[in-house]
Amino acid sequence: MESIIFSGNIVQDLERFLKNKKFSKLGVIADSNSVSACYPLISETLPDHSYFSFDAGEVNKTLDTCAKIWQWMTDEGFDRKALIINLGGGVTGDMGGFCASTYKRGIRFINIPTTLLSQVDASVGGKLGIDFNGFKNHIGVFNEPEAVIISTAFLSTLPLPELRSGYAEVIKHGLIRNTNYFECLKMQDWENQNWKDIIEKSVSIKREVVEKDPKEEGLRKILNFGHTVGHAVESFYLDTERHLLHGEAIAVGMIAEAYLSKKLCGLPASDLNTIHEFLLFVFDKIAIPAEDLENITQLCFQDKKNDGKVINCSLLRRIGECDYNIPVSSEDIIESLNFYNELKK
Repeated sequence: MESIIFSGNIVQDLERFLKNKKFSKLGVIADSNSVSACYPLISETLPDHSYFSFDAGEVNKTLDTCAKIWQWMTDEGFDRKALIINLGGGVTGDMGGFCASTYKRGIRFINIPTTLLSQVDASVGGKLGIDFNGFKNHIGVFNEPEAVIISTAFLSTLPLPELRSGYAEVIKHGLIRNTNYFECLKMQDWENQNWKDIIEKSVSIKREVVEKDPKEEGLRKILNFGHTVGHAVESFYLDTERHLLHGEAIAVGMIAEAYLSKKLCGLPASDLNTIHEFLLFVFDKIAIPAEDLENITQLCFQDKKNDGKVINCSLLRRIGECDYNIPVSSEDIIESLNFYNELKK
């Protein structure tokens, strides 16, 4: 597993880390948001380096952007002893790590996640990848960064919707693995958390699962609760004016898959009610038109947990206990989205 550093002072901790590393060249990959808001916080502590920035947004997590990154690495003369710093959210970590892992068959990289989503989820666990022809994370590899340096200092740079988007993954960690954690989240005003404690707890939950199943052959699939339906919703609206943040789509997915959990895995009705009431308290209700349901369902067939043409979901037995490889039908998916649509905010 990668080394995870919970930083109390990002400048000092990053400087100390780099002093103990040997590298021929240093490069920073960042999106347009983190270049303006986060790069200035660390740029002066970095030794001689170059950086590459790309337009922010999931819509740019593509092979076209990768080609530009690989060309930048080539133009800068990066060899296999170079080191990359991925500074940004989940898109930056996923794509920057993927580019580093494939350039010259792999060069080292570290992640400095700057969003709540990337700090509690995307930067931990070694999953790297890009979207392809509208399919989310369709092309990718497993590879660990040299380190992940996590600092809550970056969270103050986030717009509130981005912070809330990351909170969806925090809620998921409680739902799949820790009942007490979920209950504690319910009792707190989500905007005024002790983010250091929240991040450390969520990272510990994800890390414990990943260490038992690093290549997602079994248990690690529970981390995808809410993501079969959620990714399909996110992908369907990605190139439209109704573009959703990742956490907004995953909130929809968790409610839909909680409904499927009740139907297929015996999740108590009281747990289902608790889940959708809490998620709709934190997240706005999304209207999903009936004419979109079939196309969204078809996207579920591209989910990486599937076995052939069988849609496999990770579903809850109860809050705090998740199972995986539960087959669901396209009719089940549509039914779950209709359940979501009928809920009142």
